Amino acid sequence: MASTTLARTSGSGTRTPFVRPAGGTDRSGDGARPTGRLARLWRGPADDPAWARPALLALLALTLVTYTWNLTASGWANSFYSAAVQAGSESWTAFFYGSSDAANAITVDKPPASLWVMALSVRIFGLSSAAILMPQVLMGVATTGVVAATVKRVSGPAAGLLAGAIFALTPVAVLMFRFNNPDALLTLLMALGAWATMKAVEKGSIRWMALVGVLLGLGFLTKTLQVLLVVPFFGIAYLVAAQTTLKRRILGSLAGIGAMIAAGGWWAAIVELVPEDARPYIGGSQTNSFLELTFDYNGLGRLNGEETGSVGGGGGWGETGITRMFSSAIGGQISWLIPAALILLVAGLWARGRAPRTDGRRAGYLVWGGWLLVTLLTFSFMAGIFHEYYTVALAPAIGALVGMGVADMWDLRHRLVGRLVLAAALAATAVWGFVLLSRTTEYGSWLRFTVLALGLATAALIVVADRLHRRTAPVLVAAALVAALAGPTAYTVTTLSEGHSGSIVTAGPSTGGGMGGGPGGGAGGGAGGPGGGTPPGGTQDGTTQGMTPPSTQDGTSQDGTTQGTAPGGTGQTGTPQAGGGGMGGLLDASTPSTEVVAALSADSDEYTWVAAAVGSQSAAGLQLGTELPVMSIGGFNGSDPSPTLEEFQQYVADGEIHYLLASSGMGGMGGSDGGSDSGSEILEWAAASYTEVTIGSQTFYDLTQPLESGSDTSSTEAS
Repeated sequence: MASTTLARTSGSGTRTPFVRPAGGTDRSGDGARPTGRLARLWRGPADDPAWARPALLALLALTLVTYTWNLTASGWANSFYSAAVQAGSESWTAFFYGSSDAANAITVDKPPASLWVMALSVRIFGLSSAAILMPQVLMGVATTGVVAATVKRVSGPAAGLLAGAIFALTPVAVLMFRFNNPDALLTLLMALGAWATMKAVEKGSIRWMALVGVLLGLGFLTKTLQVLLVVPFFGIAYLVAAQTTLKRRILGSLAGIGAMIAAGGWWAAIVELVPEDARPYIGGSQTNSFLELTFDYNGLGRLNGEETGSVGGGGGWGETGITRMFSSAIGGQISWLIPAALILLVAGLWARGRAPRTDGRRAGYLVWGGWLLVTLLTFSFMAGIFHEYYTVALAPAIGALVGMGVADMWDLRHRLVGRLVLAAALAATAVWGFVLLSRTTEYGSWLRFTVLALGLATAALIVVADRLHRRTAPVLVAAALVAALAGPTAYTVTTLSEGHSGSIVTAGPSTGGGMGGGPGGGAGGGAGGPGGGTPPGGTQDGTTQGMTPPSTQDGTSQDGTTQGTAPGGTGQTGTPQAGGGGMGGLLDASTPSTEVVAALSADSDEYTWVAAAVGSQSAAGLQLGTELPVMSIGGFNGSDPSPTLEEFQQYVADGEIHYLLASSGMGGMGGSDGGSDSGSEILEWAAASYTEVTIGSQTFYDLTQPLESGSDTSSTEAS
C-alpha cells in the first residue's frame, strides 16, 4: 500500500516521522474502519484522535448558528455598501466597478471584491437583509475553519480547536462577520494566505507561494493596501523555513509577489485605462483616479492623517500610541487575549530556538506573530482614519498564537518554565479581562470578579501542577478556558442581541469611550465614511461640540427620532434607532416613507436617476427604498468633485434627474479637508432655480419644475 511519510515536530524539537495510509482502511490499532468519502469527512485524517474531526465540525456548526442568530436585526447594516450591492445586482457594469447606483454615477471608496460576493447572493435570492449579510456569516465560519486547520497542521488538533474558538468568540469578529463592510472578506483572504503560506513552507512549493500571492491580490481588491501588512512575514517564513533550496525559496517569493500584483492589478489597470467618460467616477478620489484613491485616501493618508476630502481630517481620529488597542474605545473589541498572545509568542520562539531551520511551528510563529505585530503597531500609530472594527484583522493571529503557544507550553509542562509561561498567560488574561469588564456596567460585578478569581487561582495551581494528581488536568484546562473566554463570550451575547447599522459600529456594550455608541452602533460621532472617523469636537451622539445638531433627512433634529434603516431592522416605523441619519445622514441612511417611494417611482422609466442627494448615505436610503438609481453627489463624504455644478446642470437640462434631496451631510458643505464644494453649489443652484416640494416629511427640489425668472423659491406639497 502506498503511504505518505510526514514529519511531526515534538515538544522537544526533534522530528519524528509518521505514516498516513493513502487509502483503504484505517489501521491505527482499533480495527479496520471504512474510509469512504463521507466516513473520511467525519473521521478526518487517520492519525487524528477520534474526537478531533467531530469536535471541529461541532465548532463550525456552533459558529454558524451563533453568527446567524438575530442576523436581520441589522437591516441594511451599512447602507452605503448595501446600496452598491443592490446596484450590482441590477447592472453588470455597476457590479464590475462597484458603483453606488445602477446608472453608474460614482463608485464606493473601496475596490469591489466584497461587493461582488454580496451582489451575486442578491441576484440569486433577491434583495433582502439576509441575502446581503449571510455571505459574511459564511466567511466567518470559513475563517474559523481555516485558522483551526492551519494551527492544527503544526501544533495538533487541540491547538487548532482552541485557536478557532478564540477567533470565533472575538467580539469584533462576531460583529464584522454579521456586517457588510469589506473587512470580513479581507480577514478571510488573509487567513487563507496564512494557510497557503504554511503549505508552501511544508512542501517547499513555488506553486503554493503563487497561490499565496493570488489570495493577497484578491485582498487588495477588497480593501487595497491593508492586505500588505501581512506580506512581510509571510515571505520571511517561506524564505527561512521552506523545505527546499535557497534558490527555490527566492523564486517562490518572487512568484508570490508576481501573482499578488497580477491578481490585484488587473482590475486596477482596466479602471485606469478605460476613458473617464466611459466609466463611473472613482469615489473617494479628487482626480477620478483609482491610484490616487489607493495611495492617498486609502493609503498614505491613513498613516499621516492627511486624507484629502475626508470630513474633519487631520488629527481627529483618536489618541495614537502603543496603548491604543487597550483603550476604552477599542480594548473590549479585540484586546482580551493580546497579552497572552504576546507572552506565548515570545515563549514559543524561545522553545523552538534549537529546532531545525524547517521547523513548522517556528514558521507558524513567524507567520502569525509577524501578522500580529505589524498590524498591531500600524493600527496603534496610524494618525489617519481609524475605526474600532478595523481590529478584526488581528483576530486570526491572536487565536493562532494562543493555540500554538499553549500547545508548546503544554508539551513542556513537566518543566517549571512551561508551567510558569502558561500561568503568566492565564493570569495576564484574567487581570486584563477584569479591567475590560470594569469599564461597563452591563454585567454587574459578579462576572469580572469571577474571571479574576478563577483565572488567578487556576494560574497558581498550574504552577504546582506537577504535585497534583493527573486527573486534575482536565479540571484546570476547563477552569482556564472559562476564565479566558467568559468576558469575550459576554460581549458576544450582547453583540448578538442588538442590530448594528451605519458606518461606525462597535461590538459589545457601551463603555463610554467608543465612536460607535455600543450596540446598535453607528451613532458615534464621525465622518469619513466606512473609512471615516470622529472629527475634532465630535461627540458620541453624532453631534459636534458647540454646534446645533444638524437636521436629518426627514427634517427632525439629530437628537430627535429618526426613521429606521431597513426591513428587518429596528425602528422601521419611525422609532429611534442608533445611527439613523448621523451627522445629517453622513453616517447612516433613513428609510423613505411610502409617499417618497411612490413619488420617486412614478414615471421612473423616463429618468436615468429618479433622484439625487449629496452624500452616499443620503442617496442610499432613497435607493434601497425604491430599488431605483439615485445619484450620490460627492460620494460618501459629499466632498468628491462628482458631478461638478456644470455637469449636474447638463444632466438636469437633458431630463435625466427628477428630484434633488434638499438636505445633505456635512460633507460637500465646505467642511471637508481639501475636498470639493460641488455639493453645496448644486444645492444653492437648485434652491434658486427649482420648486421646493415636501413629500411625506422630506423636502426635495423638483428638477422638472423650474422657477420663473427672478421669483422666490416656492414650496408645495406633493403626494
